[in-house]
Amino acid sequence: MDTRQIFEQNPILAIMRNVPLEDTLDYAEAVVNGGVKCFEVALNGSDACRQITLLRRAFGGDITVGAGTAITVERARNAMEAGAEFLLTPSAQPEILAYCRERGIALLPGALTPTDVALCVTHGFHTMKLFPAGDMQANYIKSLKGPFDGTDYVAIGGVDSQNIGSFFRTGFLGAGLGSNIMPAEAVRARDWKMGTAWVKKLVAAALDGRAVFEQIRRDKE
Repeated sequence: MDTRQIFEQNPILAIMRNVPLEDTLDYAEAVVNGGVKCFEVALNGSDACRQITLLRRAFGGDITVGAGTAITVERARNAMEAGAEFLLTPSAQPEILAYCRERGIALLPGALTPTDVALCVTHGFHTMKLFPAGDMQANYIKSLKGPFDGTDYVAIGGVDSQNIGSFFRTGFLGAGLGSNIMPAEAVRARDWKMGTAWVKKLVAAALDGRAVFEQIRRDKE
């Protein structure tokens, strides 16, 4: 499965960074119950590889688990050995692009500029993480898709409950949220029911935004 397929099936990515190891399964279950079944475990967080293995064992094929901040080959290798199903990077790094291409590893590389996009495409990766997406103009994705037809983008950085729908309405394939995936007070209090209810609203907004974009596209055909 490549990353385009992953995000076609899972419009929202839950980014886990520094979630306490003892809360891993409760946190993930709250997210899954809210309708999100795709996770990124940030490799620069504590216990990241242990969390990847824990998630894979506990949920099996019910969720998809990726490893983010894979900025070195060593991190990438450790994540794959821990059970990661795909990797993510914050930028377009030639050594990681080559490593994943040579081994057939699904990768969502970070890109921001046309140069970044061209580098990813040259290595065979056409679905990218636009980062930081929240800092860019709403029509920026359209500008990238003009010369780079056949590319798709997942919005990460600055996505929250207020703007998630707008990213999908402008044509993003998916969106990733870290601390904004559920309220901080819910996490602090371990109020997982509150967290699940919040995630459900995010999913509804994302699906509504995607439906609007698809309808606009059909009207133009």
